[in-house]
Amino acid sequence: MKIDLTGRTALVTGATGELGRVMALTLAGCGADLALHYRSNESKAAELTAAVEALGRRAVAVQADVTKPDSVLGMKKEIADRLGAVDIVVANAVVQYQWTSVLEQAPEDYASQFESCVMQSVYLAKAFIPDMIAKKHGRFIGINTECSMQNFPTQSAYVAGKRGMDGVYRVLAKEVGEHQITVNQVAPGWTISERDRENGTERSEAYESAVPLKRRGTDQEIANVVAFLASGLSSFITGAYIPVSGGNVMPSI
Repeated sequence: MKIDLTGRTALVTGATGELGRVMALTLAGCGADLALHYRSNESKAAELTAAVEALGRRAVAVQADVTKPDSVLGMKKEIADRLGAVDIVVANAVVQYQWTSVLEQAPEDYASQFESCVMQSVYLAKAFIPDMIAKKHGRFIGINTECSMQNFPTQSAYVAGKRGMDGVYRVLAKEVGEHQITVNQVAPGWTISERDRENGTERSEAYESAVPLKRRGTDQEIANVVAFLASGLSSFITGAYIPVSGGNVMPSI
């Protein structure tokens, strides 16, 4: 068996980020054409587009603010005009901010997390799932986090946004399952990225000691699970929250 996404078109939001880039290249390596969303980093989007095309796949860079419904619909139209209908959505983009205690966290940080985690998912679903329904096939994948199960101090805005996102995905999975559309979440642990490799910051003894596999995961290991969920190999999995954290979090039954 192998993951074969030939003939499929995938959208990755936040594709210019550390994890987004690896996911996009992995999906392209499996045969998918790519719509590469970015918000502001046009130069990185152009570099990633060239990298995907070097793998023999079609690719377009699309600018949008995924927290605004009109912007998401504009992105959908641009992708449809240039690549056709999207078969696979990977909702990866997220707003960054400084973590601090509930008492010190700015209220607008909670709003931004709700917009980037919950409303991004809603707007993407409204824009892209109708075409999936028409085709009787689709993969809708969200990038959640192990933090949503850990609830550590300073994480409240992030956890609130990702917990809200989880609710949307679980309900959506039940609503669109009859159309053979799967809806799943990948929940990375603290993941080694290219930035870590460049800076020599791959290791953290304090974190690794709590992980059953005694190491941090890699960006490629996250991307591998996304590719699996995007493929036909996962055709009977939906509504799942899948930690990719070396056992650092384990959902209860």
